[in-house]
Amino acid sequence: MDWLRHTYGLPAQVVPPMWHRHPELLWELSALRQHWLFCFDPQAKGNQALAWHHDFSQARERLRDWVTISGTRLDRDRPTRITSWPGGEAEDWTEPDTTERPVAGRTDDFLAFVAEQVAARRAEQDATIHDVISEEQQARDGR
Repeated sequence: MDWLRHTYGLPAQVVPPMWHRHPELLWELSALRQHWLFCFDPQAKGNQALAWHHDFSQARERLRDWVTISGTRLDRDRPTRITSWPGGEAEDWTEPDTTERPVAGRTDDFLAFVAEQVAARRAEQDATIHDVISEEQQARDGR
């Protein structure tokens, strides 16, 4: 993100310091990165860099919208507010705490976020592997 913000001079209204704590920003930025990898691949056609810059212009407008909706700012952050629907939500859904907090220790927060994501993905992968092995064992035992 530092490369993107420094190269293009992006303000916090496009990429705020706590971007990593907002899934809507993560998805948009992830798609933009994947698009960049495709367009700047050594085997890409010569006009792909222009296509990326065209799409980047549109993505910046969407990012501005996401930042406005999320409520994250240069100096403060809060989880994106989610409107509860009348009639109730899913059983396991809980409304997020949308208390604003000052942005402090951004780098430490980002590193903690990445560590949390890696641990969660490893746990999910381990659970999937365990389920597959259990199913295979049950199939063998049932023969």
